[in-house]
Amino acid sequence: MNELVDSTALAGHAHRIRQRIVDVCAGAEGGHLGGSMSVVEVLTALYFSVMKVYPDRPDHPDRDVFLLSKGHGAIGLYATLAERGYFPAAELDGFGQTGSRLMAHPVRAVPGVELPTGSLGHGLPLAAGFALASRLRRSSRRTFVVMGDGELQEGSVWEAAMRAGSLGLDNLVAIVDRNGLQLSGLTEEISPLEPLNERWCTFGWAVRDVAGHDVAEVAKALADVPWTPGRPSVLIARTTKGEGVPFLAGQARSHYVKFSEKQHARARAALRRQAPGDGHG
Repeated sequence: MNELVDSTALAGHAHRIRQRIVDVCAGAEGGHLGGSMSVVEVLTALYFSVMKVYPDRPDHPDRDVFLLSKGHGAIGLYATLAERGYFPAAELDGFGQTGSRLMAHPVRAVPGVELPTGSLGHGLPLAAGFALASRLRRSSRRTFVVMGDGELQEGSVWEAAMRAGSLGLDNLVAIVDRNGLQLSGLTEEISPLEPLNERWCTFGWAVRDVAGHDVAEVAKALADVPWTPGRPSVLIARTTKGEGVPFLAGQARSHYVKFSEKQHARARAALRRQAPGDGHG
């Protein structure tokens, strides 16, 4: 997309996506709430402002490529794809049920999904492959990949980061969902990552750091990638796991949730208070 979408419109998309994630997590199967809610603004910025996408023709040869390396955030991706028009939003009601193509992790049966993902540490190497293929084909197509911060403990991430930097893959953009939590606790207590920006710089990447729930700021940061010709770009998005649901936000227990009727109503009420029209983004 050539122009940034109005920030109010972006906030509206993000709000509806967040509502749908909560609704899915109140379904029969529940779902990965925390990591889906933390990437809402990142996905909104990508699909409604930054990436070149064709919802009516997901396999368009000129499309930008998107990979959700942290595949447990699939509900967030599905809700975004539905909001963008890849498939009807009503299909979200069948998430995880027999016969549904909306599984716990993304699969190619879903329009807009390039590859099955969720085996952590694989997304960046695969994205680097897409980016290299685009260069060899002299294509202007870009590749975007969203990773979890706990995932950065995988050695394959840094092997791919080193190679992408040495190859100068400036058509590759990584976004790190820096919510500070993994399934077993705080990332900084389990395997410290900071100073994270400096780590990426040493592998030859251009780095920016943003407030990951400011959708306009995320969109603005990604609008002019590559930031440095000859270098891949990485955006560190500082986020909160379970953002939008106050009684779960910032807690490891938000990772997988099956809302009761009462909890669902409580979460929905909290989101209504955060609606953009009420002065919140």
